[in-house]
Amino acid sequence: MTASLDSAYWLGLLISVVLPVLVGLVTTRVVNAGVKATLLLALSTLNGFLVELGAPGDDYSVGTAAVLALVSFATGVLMHFGLYKPTGIAGRAQDVGSKTSTPRTI
Repeated sequence: MTASLDSAYWLGLLISVVLPVLVGLVTTRVVNAGVKATLLLALSTLNGFLVELGAPGDDYSVGTAAVLALVSFATGVLMHFGLYKPTGIAGRAQDVGSKTSTPRTI
């Protein structure tokens, strides 16, 4: 038995992997962790439903979309705590665009 996934599902998985970085880019270090988690959940839900919409075939399944959203959220959380946070990628994403000034030395 061979499992085959359509390109829409692979694209959804790739988006799930980068969602925590996207959340880091649009938030700052001072934003509450609950707000960040809610934003990740909202983006994951959107990702899951759009992936199901983009999947080939005429039958749209809300149940499948909900499962895809759950998988997307879990993937994002695992990527954040398993890779992005320990390596500092999450912190650097939150520092992008910050207006902290560093003192100049002459």
